[in-house]
Amino acid sequence: MILTVGNTKGGVGKTTLAVNLAIERARAGRDVWLIDGDRQGTAETAISIRSEAGISPGIACSSFHDGPTLRAQVKLQGGKYDDIIIDAGGRDSTALRAALTLSDALIVPFAPRSYDVWALSDIAELVDEARSVRDGLSAYALLNLAEPKASSTDNSEAAAAVADFPQFEYLNTPLSRRKAFANAAGAGQSVMEIKPHDRKATAELQALISRLF
Repeated sequence: MILTVGNTKGGVGKTTLAVNLAIERARAGRDVWLIDGDRQGTAETAISIRSEAGISPGIACSSFHDGPTLRAQVKLQGGKYDDIIIDAGGRDSTALRAALTLSDALIVPFAPRSYDVWALSDIAELVDEARSVRDGLSAYALLNLAEPKASSTDNSEAAAAVADFPQFEYLNTPLSRRKAFANAAGAGQSVMEIKPHDRKATAELQALISRLF
């Protein structure tokens, strides 16, 4: 599967999610390639930290910041891997557009904030463009950095707003705003590896992975 984690808006936890997904797929025995399509290079840095710490399994990671290079490399090397996770930059870029035309699925993380919900309209337009040239792209909206309290009205209102965008299927497996996610990714690990163990964060990520894969 080729899966892109992308949004035209930054600050939604995109890289943290991509790193966690890539590591957990590798821990499940899959041959995974993580592609960093963001010029900030945060995903590549996280995997470098993992490699330097000698954490197993290792994750193949490459950086392709422009669309033509990303497209060419995925077509050339993609057949070697079971899963390809693409971390696309938090803006409308050639890398994001290329990723959408290559992917089987897109996850659009968004936070429970009005301007994050409004920004879904931009990525929705890119999904329409990608589907016009490639059939079969599944697009999912994922509430990320959600309020930890399940009863939060911010969470429920943000989730309900996704209905205004028919391009997306809402994933009812939100990830809460927990330090464990960022701390783990910063150490080149997933929340299922890092110590001390955060059971709530682990359960949330497991629910998402079960839904996606």
